[in-house]
Amino acid sequence: MQLRRVLVTGASGFVGAVVVERLRAAGDDVVGIDREPATDADVVVADIAEPETYEHLLADTDLVVHAAALVTLAGDRDEFWRVNTLGTREVIRAAARQGVRRVVHLSSIVVFGLDFPDDVDETWPVRTTGAPYVDTKISAEQVALMAHAAGDIEVTVIRPGDVYGPRSSQWTVAPVEELRRGRLILPAHGEGIISPVYVDNLVDGILLAADEPKAAGHVITITDGVGITTSEFFGRYADLMRVPRPRTAPAVLLRPASSVVGLVDRIRGESSHMSGHTIDYLQRTATYDITKARTLLGYAPKVGLDEGFARASRWLLEEGIA
Repeated sequence: MQLRRVLVTGASGFVGAVVVERLRAAGDDVVGIDREPATDADVVVADIAEPETYEHLLADTDLVVHAAALVTLAGDRDEFWRVNTLGTREVIRAAARQGVRRVVHLSSIVVFGLDFPDDVDETWPVRTTGAPYVDTKISAEQVALMAHAAGDIEVTVIRPGDVYGPRSSQWTVAPVEELRRGRLILPAHGEGIISPVYVDNLVDGILLAADEPKAAGHVITITDGVGITTSEFFGRYADLMRVPRPRTAPAVLLRPASSVVGLVDRIRGESSHMSGHTIDYLQRTATYDITKARTLLGYAPKVGLDEGFARASRWLLEEGIA
């Protein structure tokens, strides 16, 4: 692989930090930006919606991996719009002005919506749900693909599955916190389907997309290629902690309770993982096809579910979280 200068947004975050680590290990010249400084102080503090804070760093850059985003199913709609949509627009515009060859934009499988067939692929239309995260991820994709179509810059869009592993807030840390509190109750009898992707597998896909010329202009789904019930997925964390596996309840009962829990958390100044949108998301019953990733990129998930959970579990224990 030819060594490059790469800028990674969201470099202090879960996925972005792993991208930075892998690129540097390969010998690339990597600049990371984030609105929060990294623990190793090797990240430039910048606001992606304000290009004057980082555009100078894009000079002579070959590739941008745009991993920065607000990632939660609940929150302030205006802030989601500013970061996820306007931030994406400004990153791509700044990259184009500086002559960057390609942007790899991280989207999400949430853009497929909640009602889709099993093994859905990238030809399925995106569906808004009313959740600010979902809707702004859709508009961010549109911004990115329009820039590619206009010939401004090469763009590849990656739609990661449910990303878990060490440091994952949504799919590793948050479930453990909710299990400890005894508050994790699953809708749909725990039979909703999660489509996990271990973080190292996702980063494999991102780097393959960055290197593959034919990936320009494409939208590509990256998961581990398997589906697992919510009961089994979260149950693995419960077994690690030696606490009871999550209970289940009808969604019609969980929805009012989630509003109360979310309100109490906000009053306490704590982040809430509970919302009606979260309940809807945990009721999905279908999986996502990764044939395009396999054929176009040569992607093959290397870390299986058992090994991925083993790694996540070791990290949780080392950090004193579980």
